[in-house]
Amino acid sequence: MGVETVRRLNLDPPESPPLRVAFLSLWFIDMVAATLFFVVPYANELNPVTVLFFESLGFAGVPLAASLYAVIIMGIGHLLSHPRDIQFIGTMVALYTLFVVNNVLLLVSGEPLVAILGV
Repeated sequence: MGVETVRRLNLDPPESPPLRVAFLSLWFIDMVAATLFFVVPYANELNPVTVLFFESLGFAGVPLAASLYAVIIMGIGHLLSHPRDIQFIGTMVALYTLFVVNNVLLLVSGEPLVAILGV
């Protein structure tokens, strides 16, 4: 039934599993950092959806919001045709790389990436 449903929706199978694994790995690190933003006093989560989920559900809301983002991104990647799907997921990997670097630097040093670079 699952395969039949996928065929009915015309979803493309992933063309680049390593790219999707890279995205999900970066997404996981970003999710952990977003959760830690609600613990440390010197950093704030800027995403209003994540903040809303946190205020409604507590700490469980942060991974839930992050999971919804991942499902949406992976779903869009599956709906796009080749090579657009790989380009889209590649762009998401690049963006999440910036998010992760910024969030980890913010948690470790208390300064965002732009402040450290002097921009």
